Amino acid sequence: MKKNQWLSLFTILCALALTACSSNGGNTSVKIAEVTRSIFYTPQYVALEQGYFADEGLDVELQTTWGGDKTMTALLSDDADIALVGSETSIYVAARGANDPIINFAQLTQTDGTFLVAKQPNDQFTWDDLIGSDFLGQRKGGMPQMVGEYVLKQHGIDPHEDLNLIQNIDFANIPGAFTSGTGEYVQLFEPQASKFEAEGNGYIVASFGEESGHVPYTVFMAKQSFLKENEETAEKFTKAIYKAQKFIQEQSSEKIAEIVAPYFEDVDLELLASSVERYRSQESFAENPVLDEEEWNNLKAIMDEAGELPEDIPYEELVNTTIAEEVMAE
Repeated sequence: MKKNQWLSLFTILCALALTACSSNGGNTSVKIAEVTRSIFYTPQYVALEQGYFADEGLDVELQTTWGGDKTMTALLSDDADIALVGSETSIYVAARGANDPIINFAQLTQTDGTFLVAKQPNDQFTWDDLIGSDFLGQRKGGMPQMVGEYVLKQHGIDPHEDLNLIQNIDFANIPGAFTSGTGEYVQLFEPQASKFEAEGNGYIVASFGEESGHVPYTVFMAKQSFLKENEETAEKFTKAIYKAQKFIQEQSSEKIAEIVAPYFEDVDLELLASSVERYRSQESFAENPVLDEEEWNNLKAIMDEAGELPEDIPYEELVNTTIAEEVMAE
C-alpha cells in the first residue's frame, strides 16, 4: 500500500476513535463526599437513580465520609470535587484564612434533620424531661449538636448544666452506643430514628427540625477555584439536583422510597416511606437550590449561641447563588 493510502487510512481510524471516545466516554467525572448516609439526602439519591446527572453528561461517584471534619478533609485534599455537608464547615475553613475558600452553591436541606429519640416510650414527653438525664449528643461544633443546644436553650434548658451531655462518641458509632446502653436520649437522623422505633430500641419524642426553623443545614459546596474552572459542570450538577427537588415535591413518599431503596438495603420499604414523609411534612427538603441570606443569618445565630462562631463571615463571601438562580430561570 502506498504511503498516502496508509496516511488516509490512519486518518480515518483516528477520526473513528475520536468519535467513539466522544460518544461513549465524553462524560465529566464528579466526585461527591457526603457527610453521612441518610434519607435526609433523598433528592441527591433521586438525582442519581433517575439519571438526572447522567442526562447532564456527568458521571457521579458518591462516597460517604462519616462526619463534617472528614468530609471537609476530603474536599480540601481533592479527594472530592464537591462536598455535601453543613454550611458551618465553610465558615470554619474561611476563619482559618483559607486561600481557596469553600463556596456554598446549591442547598439540599433547609431544616435540622435529627429527631430526639428516648430509650423509653413517653407519650406525654415535655422538654423538661431531659433535665438530669444522660444525653448522647453529637460532635462539638457540628450542626446537629449546635441546633440541639439551640433548641434546648429555647426551652430553658442549659445543655451543659442541666443534663449529662455525652460527646465522646464518634459520629458513625452513636447509634450503636445508644443501643448498647449509653444515654437515655439521643439525636438521630432518619431512617435510623424510625428503624430504632420499629425495633424497640428507641422512641421518637420530638423533632429538632420543627423546633429550629429554616437553616442551610446541608449544602453542596466546592472550592472557589473548582467553581471558576468548572462553571459548566457546576451548573449541570445543580440542574440535576433541581430536577430531583421538583420530583420530590410532585411524587408520593412511597414512590420516592422505592427509588432510593438501593441506598438503604437494610431498611424496610414501608419504613423508608414513612421517613421520607416525616421529612416532607416538616419541609426539610429544600424546594430549590438557592441558599438565601436569612437562612445564612439563622445559621450564624445558632453557631453564635453555641459559642462556635469563629468569625462573622458575610453571606456574599461564602455563598454563590448565581448558579442556582440561572438554573431555575431556564
